[in-house]
Amino acid sequence: MTAAGPGRCCPISYRYDASVVFTKVDIRVETLWVAGGLYGNPFALERLLELYEREPGSKALVFNGDFHWFDLEDFTAIDDAVRRHLAILGNIESELAAPLDGAGCGCAYPEWVDDGTVERSNRIIERLRRAAPRAGRERLAGLPMHLVAEVGGERVAIVHGDADSLAGWGFSQEVLATPGGRATATSAFDRSKVRVFASSHTCLPVLQGLPGDRVIVNNGAAGMPNFRGTQFGLATRISVFPSKEPLYAQRAGPLWVEAIALDYDAAAWQRRFLAQWPAGSDAHLSYYQRIASGPRYSVGQAVRGRAAAAA
Repeated sequence: MTAAGPGRCCPISYRYDASVVFTKVDIRVETLWVAGGLYGNPFALERLLELYEREPGSKALVFNGDFHWFDLEDFTAIDDAVRRHLAILGNIESELAAPLDGAGCGCAYPEWVDDGTVERSNRIIERLRRAAPRAGRERLAGLPMHLVAEVGGERVAIVHGDADSLAGWGFSQEVLATPGGRATATSAFDRSKVRVFASSHTCLPVLQGLPGDRVIVNNGAAGMPNFRGTQFGLATRISVFPSKEPLYAQRAGPLWVEAIALDYDAAAWQRRFLAQWPAGSDAHLSYYQRIASGPRYSVGQAVRGRAAAAA
């Protein structure tokens, strides 16, 4: 681990080699849905599954980590639903299944995240660990850190963080806004030989086009609003066919890479959240304002490169 404290350090066991781990194809489909950051929201899960079930043809749904977080009382129901599909570890699941000394929540928060947020996240994971059934936590240990899907003959790397770490921030909107961040991401594509990276972890969405018709898609959060003044989560859809109403989209060679709005019952979710995390609790202090009215972020900030918002 680095010298940083709990919640900021990145465990060595979270790391992998992009030139090696994305060579084997795990699934082959015409349409791939990826949902990260469900955060224990049962209403977002219900809406996601409803939309996914409408998808025709050969398909797969992958939960790319952090499907648990606020679900003190809904842990088993969330876990049972996720297990009917494919899933990879997020830092939350990893630190629930096999806590590492000094990792805290495993978020590996960068310096622009304030200490209060980091400390609250470390306490949230501790409380969730106490609330979650032991059998459920142990089952999470068997999940992989990444998967590769072949969609329309193109390889899509499904990760939680970035090309090199389960908790990496290289695919965050902040890092991809810099020339150095985009250069590093381009190098990751060269090493991995994939067409698309689908990630989450950093909690704000970004759809970044890069040279060679390559795309990074970070869905932000399936279980929380992602844009100012909104009340919906986001999932990623990657397919050989376009959908009817993407929020925004980008072509990656023959593939359509799309952000799909998850219009869940926001009022019901707020009531459910408050029942588990009342005013003054750590999760309420860190997240309730976003849950109620969205973050200070817009669709225009998320859509980059050759990507375009849907008309």
